Amino acid sequence: TGGTISLHMFERRHLIETMKVFAFAAAVLLCATAAHATTYFADSFKGEWESRWTTSEFKGKDEGKWDLSAGKFNGDAEDKGLHTTEDYRWYDISAKLDSAVDNTGKDFVLQFTVKHEQNLDCGGGYIKLLPATSSKGDAFDATKFGGETEYSVMFGPDVCGSSTRRVHVIFNYKGENYLIQKEIRPETDVLTHLYTLIVRPDNSYEVRIDNRKVQSGSLYDDWEMLKPRKIKDPEAKKPEDWDEREKIPDPADVKPADWDDVPKQIADPDAQKPDDWDDESDGEWEAPMIDNPEYKGEWKPKMIANTDYKGKWEAPEIDNPDFVDDDKLYTVVKGSEFVGFELWQVKAGSIFNHILVSDDVAAAEKEASEVVMPLIEKEKKAKEADDEIQRKKAEEERKAEEAKKKAEQDDEDDDDEDEEKKEEL
Repeated sequence: TGGTISLHMFERRHLIETMKVFAFAAAVLLCATAAHATTYFADSFKGEWESRWTTSEFKGKDEGKWDLSAGKFNGDAEDKGLHTTEDYRWYDISAKLDSAVDNTGKDFVLQFTVKHEQNLDCGGGYIKLLPATSSKGDAFDATKFGGETEYSVMFGPDVCGSSTRRVHVIFNYKGENYLIQKEIRPETDVLTHLYTLIVRPDNSYEVRIDNRKVQSGSLYDDWEMLKPRKIKDPEAKKPEDWDEREKIPDPADVKPADWDDVPKQIADPDAQKPDDWDDESDGEWEAPMIDNPEYKGEWKPKMIANTDYKGKWEAPEIDNPDFVDDDKLYTVVKGSEFVGFELWQVKAGSIFNHILVSDDVAAAEKEASEVVMPLIEKEKKAKEADDEIQRKKAEEERKAEEAKKKAEQDDEDDDDEDEEKKEEL
């Protein structure tokens, strides 16, 4: 018995030591992961900001002016972001990343907030990452940054009327821009919203709005950056005996013998010769013709299923000789060295903040859940409180206007009564 107890104690101590080893290894792995995580850029516009950001001169006098603002409704009056200030203007501004993006073998995260407090009816709200050198060899110039500047990725909402309401995710691959094939609807109210793009080394992606997944999939499937693996054989031809007719006329069907005896039109049986009709001068009167309700139309044999039907012919697929695989498609953002906003706005007032470019999804999620979303909730409550104040104010003004009109009407009625009394006297 004593030997058995000793054996159990030994096994228990061994289990505890093993668990400690695993816990230590996990901690080391976590620390190693954190140590290798890279934040390429982060800006929440605390304090001085103009030395980091360069306003472009691309549109000259049509370039709009930026300032910092928390907006009329906010979760924190000190939580200010880049703010567009002039209507009918272009807005082009950029900043250099702390280091060039290199997401080889790692996740990639692009995250920012945007608030269209002006109730934007037409304008962009997207962010761009840009390479230091374009695919054509042109060096990035912040003072010339504009719509023609090549970018690595463009991400965020775009609104213009009711026809354009989408979240763009556009990658530049080998000098060409490729739009996402799926639709992502943006938020279109006047509150702050958080937009997050995640790209993973398995060539998958995810788009979140307000820390909630709204779209996901594969870079291979949802963009056309690569040529298709398979194509229709251009040399294939439909066999001459291939029958695509799903139904055919029944060869056994026979037209009834009296089918053609029924005329298409007949004289209107209800028509009557006018009383003033003169046969000598007007000619012999004839009733007008009308469509014959008994007419069955041109005879056609009934249709039956075609026993030789083979379906719609399609050329067989073959391997595409132009297809070139790229298992590093996710590194399409690699080499980005600048971040910027390139926008056209009919109505100014948008606010951009909490910009993060990183390879640490966990850090982005923490920023979202612990910092940004609480501010958004506070802002929402502030807006709801102000809406209630404005509602009550409008109601009071309406009642005051009604009382004023009633008083004016009463005065008019009194004047009318006075006039009537004078006339009686």
